[in-house]
Amino acid sequence: MPHPPMRLYNTRTRRKEDFTPLNPADVRMYVCGPTVYERAHLGNARPVVVFDVLYRLLRQVYGADKVRYVRNFTDVDDKINAAALRSWQGGAPGTLEEIIRARTNETIGWYNADMKALGALAPTDTPRATAHIAAMVAMIERLIAHGHAYVAHGHVLFAVERYAAYGALSRRTTEDMRAGARVEVAPFKRNPMDFVLWKPSEGNLPGWESPWGRGRPGWHIECSAMAHALLGASFDIHGGGADLMFPHHENEIAQSRCAHPEGDFARFWLHNEMLQVEGKKMSKSLGNFFTVRDLLEAGVAGAVIRLVMLGTHYRKPMDWTTAKVKEAKRCLINWFLRIKDLPAGLRDSEEFPPDRDMLAALHDDLNTPAAIAALHRLSKQDTAWAHAQLATSMELLGLRDATPPPSPIEYREIGDVSALYAQGHDEADSNKITDTIYRLLDKRSSARQGGRFKEADAIRDALMQAGVSVRDTQGKWEYDIDRAFDAKRFWEITQNL
Repeated sequence: MPHPPMRLYNTRTRRKEDFTPLNPADVRMYVCGPTVYERAHLGNARPVVVFDVLYRLLRQVYGADKVRYVRNFTDVDDKINAAALRSWQGGAPGTLEEIIRARTNETIGWYNADMKALGALAPTDTPRATAHIAAMVAMIERLIAHGHAYVAHGHVLFAVERYAAYGALSRRTTEDMRAGARVEVAPFKRNPMDFVLWKPSEGNLPGWESPWGRGRPGWHIECSAMAHALLGASFDIHGGGADLMFPHHENEIAQSRCAHPEGDFARFWLHNEMLQVEGKKMSKSLGNFFTVRDLLEAGVAGAVIRLVMLGTHYRKPMDWTTAKVKEAKRCLINWFLRIKDLPAGLRDSEEFPPDRDMLAALHDDLNTPAAIAALHRLSKQDTAWAHAQLATSMELLGLRDATPPPSPIEYREIGDVSALYAQGHDEADSNKITDTIYRLLDKRSSARQGGRFKEADAIRDALMQAGVSVRDTQGKWEYDIDRAFDAKRFWEITQNL
């Protein structure tokens, strides 16, 4: 099926541009991954969901085997060292290096499990920084050799003044950048904005031998070296949170272009905005800080988390609210019930492409709110074709790969309860209503089997008056909750049955 041209907002140029890859047979994307010292919080999950949708869209357009997606793990960092040191001082067994390795391995396992629950596909490559130290040392050597970096007091620093375009991505003034650099000002820096490429490691901290002594890399050089090793000097897309634009992405560009002037590094830069909770910045001190695992264990399904996030355009700040969670759950239960009724072959058939309106929305700079609106319209069409398209469209948005929300009756074949959710009933109310219906229909079956047909008919008639349609087929009963169902009337009629 022909698709509309893909347009993406390029932070580098501050405008939407037609996306044409360097090589359609080898589309390449790099996204900054987590520093692995604790569980991923909700804000960490937003770029994963955003760029997973882009990854899926690129695969849909160019072919699943034609897209390379790299998302790294930063497993050498001062925060990791500090967390491990606290554990070691608290009596954790093993050397500090062993504790760090165990902690990063465990955290990576947590991260992968949590992101899978959100429906995120595994990237093509998930490099660990510690596996690319040699490439980092080689890149730093190139920068020194070309006069872009210098050695001072066991440190290697990038000389910002040697890269004339520094600040072009974030469009910061020299004054802004100097203010941001003050926290790291050291007497051996030639310029307050110069940043660390290599630092010494003392004592039992992790370290590697280098031409400048035993040490470890600075954060920024890690992504540059891994991106070059896996994607080359020029690639198509670099993504990450807006908080990384300066200094991390700015520094990546400077050191990568100076080390490999033959390349352009990333052609498109995409940045997702930040996340709030109920209108406030997420903070442990405010009591509104939670991890993805906290939500999953509290019963918020991965698909619900994903849909809430996709309900806001990635370039806009997102507000996580309880109301949005409830609405996403109601919506998804309705959608999953509709595609569940399709035969398996039809539900998973490639003959039914994703909805055209949804595709058009995604091709317009990943307009996921418009894509979701298209799925709402599709779900209201009561045809097998529409429901099959709903299934494939949900697949493209990653909603079918995430853990689904259970219906109040765990999808038991005893009626469609989406009407309850559409009317605003929460899960507790819906469970109570459907359990009562189930109990009364069981009581009706027992009455019929015992020959008490008058009692059985009275239960059926009462349910019908309460907005619950009952029918008997092949010795079994089925029911439907009418769209005009009134809970207050339901309880008044059924309270004495």
